[in-house]
Amino acid sequence: MEIVSENKAFGGTQGVYTHLSHSCSCEMTFGVFLPEEAKYGSVPVLWYLSGLTCTHENAMVKAGAQAWAAEHGIALVFPDTSPRGEKVADDDAYDLGKGAGFYVNATQTPWADHFQMWDYVAEDLPSMLQEKFPLDMSRQAITGHSMGGHGALTLAMSLPGRFRSVSAFAPICNPTGADWGKKQLSAYLGDDTDAWAKHDSSVLMLEKGFDGPVLIDQGADDQFIDLLRPETLAAAAAKRRQEFTLRMQKGYDHSYFFVSSFMEDHVAFHADALYAD
Repeated sequence: MEIVSENKAFGGTQGVYTHLSHSCSCEMTFGVFLPEEAKYGSVPVLWYLSGLTCTHENAMVKAGAQAWAAEHGIALVFPDTSPRGEKVADDDAYDLGKGAGFYVNATQTPWADHFQMWDYVAEDLPSMLQEKFPLDMSRQAITGHSMGGHGALTLAMSLPGRFRSVSAFAPICNPTGADWGKKQLSAYLGDDTDAWAKHDSSVLMLEKGFDGPVLIDQGADDQFIDLLRPETLAAAAAKRRQEFTLRMQKGYDHSYFFVSSFMEDHVAFHADALYAD
């Protein structure tokens, strides 16, 4: 692991680091915010997964999460959204390839060589973080925005016991039923729709649910709401009788102005779960 930068922030440290990812077979960049409490012992962890076109940096500088994480003594992890590098496959469209990994393990050419983002977030990066940082990996929570909200929800429901709580800002809720999903899942996973369903939070909510609290914030004026399909996730949660809160926020769109407006609520929501015992 190499240090790119470390800056004092809210009494703690906001760092940016690179490492060679075994799963993605390339160098990856990520951010970690450590609160002041990390100087004296391990601290709980909140993962933030970013959306289409983003890197590790977008949420790190725009979401305003560090102030609230510092208040609660929680570390933040900001992974990248895809593999990077000259040899990594890409596409001219903004919603496929670099910046659009969709948090799946690709099986199709040319993506399979590097686009193993599920393994990266679920196994590769956590393993290294546990070795390098004072993190209490028995107390983890996860959140994300848009494509990252999709990733947060699918990881939380597919890895029972890993995360104590999950939240999302304007997540892609039903990728098997919308253009933000069908295109990418078919490119990365091929025509096997059973494989697609494993990465659809509405399907997973019906089949598995989540053993813990779920919070979703959705801008009612989000320009992409028809692609996000929050109603499908809400219906699945209601049918399963899942502990679930969906807040439709009047006047808000899909931007980081929306995310930062409700970040305090989300960090507090996760703090309640992370410190429950």
